[in-house]
Amino acid sequence: MASTSSSSSQAMPFLSVPEKKTSSVDLHKFLKDHISANFSSHDAAASERELSLVRQMRSDLEKQPSPSPTSAESRLDLLRRYFRAISVVERRLGCVSSISFTWYDAFRSNKKASLKAIGFEKAAVLFNIGAVHSQIGSTAERDTVEGRKFAYAKFQKAAGVFELLKENAVVGATVDLTAECAGMLERLMLAQAQECMFDKVIADAKGAILCSKVAKQAASFYSEAYSALTASPLDQHFDRAWVSHVQLKAAYFYAEAAALYCTDLHEKEDIGEEIARLKLAVSSLSDAKKSAKGAPSSLLEAVSKLENKMNQKLEKAVKENNQVYLMRVPPVSALAELPAAVLAQSADVEGLDISSETLFANLIPESSKKSVSKYDDMVDDVIRIQLDKIKLAKEVSKVKLQEMGLPDSISAVENGSNLPAELKAQVEAIQDRGGPDGLKVELKQLKDLRRVNLELVVQTLEMLQKEEKEDSQYRAQYKEKWERPESGVLAKNMRDRLSKYAENLKEAGVSDLRVENSMLENFVTLTILDNRPIESALPSLTRPVTYLDGSEDRTLGTLKQSLTQLETHAAQLESLEENLKELKTKDDILPKLLGGTSSEDDLFKKEIEKYNPICEEISKHIQIIEQLLSQIQAQNIEFANQFRFVDYKISFEQSLEHIRTAVAKFREIKENFSEGIKFYVSLQEVLNNLKQQSSDFVMTRSIQCHEMVEILKKKQGGWRIFGNR
Repeated sequence: MASTSSSSSQAMPFLSVPEKKTSSVDLHKFLKDHISANFSSHDAAASERELSLVRQMRSDLEKQPSPSPTSAESRLDLLRRYFRAISVVERRLGCVSSISFTWYDAFRSNKKASLKAIGFEKAAVLFNIGAVHSQIGSTAERDTVEGRKFAYAKFQKAAGVFELLKENAVVGATVDLTAECAGMLERLMLAQAQECMFDKVIADAKGAILCSKVAKQAASFYSEAYSALTASPLDQHFDRAWVSHVQLKAAYFYAEAAALYCTDLHEKEDIGEEIARLKLAVSSLSDAKKSAKGAPSSLLEAVSKLENKMNQKLEKAVKENNQVYLMRVPPVSALAELPAAVLAQSADVEGLDISSETLFANLIPESSKKSVSKYDDMVDDVIRIQLDKIKLAKEVSKVKLQEMGLPDSISAVENGSNLPAELKAQVEAIQDRGGPDGLKVELKQLKDLRRVNLELVVQTLEMLQKEEKEDSQYRAQYKEKWERPESGVLAKNMRDRLSKYAENLKEAGVSDLRVENSMLENFVTLTILDNRPIESALPSLTRPVTYLDGSEDRTLGTLKQSLTQLETHAAQLESLEENLKELKTKDDILPKLLGGTSSEDDLFKKEIEKYNPICEEISKHIQIIEQLLSQIQAQNIEFANQFRFVDYKISFEQSLEHIRTAVAKFREIKENFSEGIKFYVSLQEVLNNLKQQSSDFVMTRSIQCHEMVEILKKKQGGWRIFGNR
């Protein structure tokens, strides 16, 4: 086990990164003026609470932090909140290069930089977030499982922050904010996290090879940090104690890795390679000790202790080789690189996302509105393409199934032939009205109405003629003494109207006869509508004579199964269409647009990708539907041949056409009868009115006639008396 040849590195200290210091800046006034100028004075007044909050956070950040662990966590929270706040300011207010920020180098406090860039402010705050993570990790109690785990997590978080800082390095800032320094600090934090894992595997008494791999990776991380520290622009920037610390750690863990690896070599009796690796490790430790200056005594003590152990192992191995094994010791150049196991990696940076940040939420830049519109157009394009694909797939399926007569042909086998729903409804409506026999009833009603109208014409005409005849008789009797207007003149309008209505009745009679003849000629055709249910008038698609092998059942079964699968995938397309629309409804890019750290194009590309799974599912189902349609087509040919579907189809279409013709003819005759009845009913009302008018006229004329006769008689009597005298 590893515990027999190595010891934990818990006694060795860790490096922590100091925070950067800053000078005061009046963000409140600047931001308020900026909002007034770029939005409105009303918006500036409404943002007073947020402005005061930002000012207070900046003021708290400028204060010297307390060294206690609890205060460190509070400090970390403050830094994160302030980072989110200035990120919001950058995104939502558009403040990029209008105010100057001053920050001092964390490792050279006499050096500072002042830049008019919020990016500079963010980078400095980000640096301090990583620094506080490193400080918390370096003070953790590593002699406990939880302590090691806590330190391991903190160093990985620090590494993640410095990795992000490396990607957002600021040109013109102090050296500590360069990509080279951020990269070095990331490697250093990973090295210390890996060291925590080395402590763990040693404490857990894991195998020598695993422990060696963990130590080797720690050495690699430290070596990378050391290489950066000894190269420009960092080679003259850091205190020598820092550089020595990293150099010694790199040598120490390389030696640990070699010692543990050699334990395995010794067990395999590969003494030659063991001696070569031990010599290399001892040399590495010795060289590091010679050049290291200012390193803490605890680290130097650990290195010396390990060096002594390595020398003892080397002496023992050399002695055994000289006395027993007599193996050749390979040169250093022939040694393969020690294997490594990476157990530490940069963690995702937490607490910096502003997608749900409400600070200055009422302020949305015009550029952001345009970006939202652009993104919405991109989403609409994606959805439109997919909906068009779904629509086309549906239409193709519908057309192909109709061409194959499916699923009607299967329904005809299992349930009998069926009429199209619309035609069936039309037939049932006709049957509800009495069917073809109902037309006979309407014909009788039509004839009765015609007879009544003719009688009214005759009666009215006779009435007027009688009155006119009476008037003519008195006119002949009294000659010029009969002074009232002639009846023919007064009744001319009524007689003309009667003549017109009589002519209308004559024409209607011709039309009625034509419709009646049409009904009689087509009545045999119409009788198909008397079938109840109407499907009984259709031919049936019967099963063929049963084959000995029952193949017709298999053919029908497989065809039905394929159609069921087609319906399933079509339903899936419907569901995916709804999912696509629902995703679009919930897709709000604005918070991410305002809160993201990536470019607009990168953000849009990433956000659009969430539609990809649905789009891929749609394509998959459409492809399956196409395959199923081809499969169904082949199965349907076999089905049609076995069930003699072509013959049935011809007979069915003929019956269908017969029913359609009967329905059309019924409707035509029915409409003609209805129009005729409507005509006669309307005319009857007119004729009744005319008859009443004529009756009133005749009565009035009759009264006038008798009065005039009486007057004339009296006059004649008077004339006779006067003549006698």
